Amino acid sequence: MSEAPRLAEPVTGHCLCGAVTITVTAMQAEVDVCHCAMCQRWGGAFFAGVKGEGVTVAGEEAITAYRSSEWAERAFCGTCGSNLWYGFLPPGFGIERQIFVDEKPDWYDIAQDSPMMTAEQTVAEAMAAGFSFD
Repeated sequence: MSEAPRLAEPVTGHCLCGAVTITVTAMQAEVDVCHCAMCQRWGGAFFAGVKGEGVTVAGEEAITAYRSSEWAERAFCGTCGSNLWYGFLPPGFGIERQIFVDEKPDWYDIAQDSPMMTAEQTVAEAMAAGFSFD
């Protein structure tokens, strides 16, 4: 799979109240999408994230992180509750596909040609990489 083109200008976003601002430089012109039940509970639907060469976060004092699994954390603004990011804890571990597609609600489909993996395929791949689901 070839890497998506990168945007020339930095992209900046912030939480609902503005306490946290995130800037991504050289952001890839694509999103990663997860359909797992945990992401659905966290945000009400699928989770879509972006990545780039560098990330700058302002307002770190307002950030609360929750370790949602052995290998990842979810961050949100402690003031307004806005979801900020989902991050893998081991360095260098990334997703460029849709995962847990067999758990997504049937009322939406992402119109993008990207690799899709079921929960069974996702868990098998994670276990092969050394992760445990005990």
